[in-house]
Amino acid sequence: MQEDASMADIKDPENTILMELKDGTVTIELLPDVAPKHAERMKELARAGAYDNVVFHRVIDGFMAQTGDVANGNAAKDFNIRMAGTGGSDLPDLPAEFSSLPHDRGTLGAARSANPDSANSQFFINFSDNHFLNGQYTVYGRVISGMEHVDKIVRGEPPMNPDQMISVKVAADA
Repeated sequence: MQEDASMADIKDPENTILMELKDGTVTIELLPDVAPKHAERMKELARAGAYDNVVFHRVIDGFMAQTGDVANGNAAKDFNIRMAGTGGSDLPDLPAEFSSLPHDRGTLGAARSANPDSANSQFFINFSDNHFLNGQYTVYGRVISGMEHVDKIVRGEPPMNPDQMISVKVAADA
């Protein structure tokens, strides 16, 4: 029943991500009008299956849950998990797409190095309003249902037994 309710909330299936976690589905509305390159990258990697089984390698209580290291964060490659957070995809890094959108609870931000134009595949979901990040990290999506599942992600840097994204799909393809 939960999934039917979230499917009814989807306005634009082509710009909606369905992320399956251990506790249920998280529905994410991408914001291509705000950050078109970041939204497109997430869809491209989701369609390639690159995010499937990737761990949440940095999860800080009251702050955020970070994932998306498609090079080192796949749970099937256990030897790499300790390096999770250091890699990206084979695609080129993305230029920053800063906007006036605040880093509110449930928003998706592009993880990057000190270089603002170094975002690639990694992202984080804010557990709370983190306005100190405003204007410094690209916001390109927001959770529209299933935030209670995000709240249950195991904490740690890295967590001893990290949770993973079981599957990540574009709703139009589901």
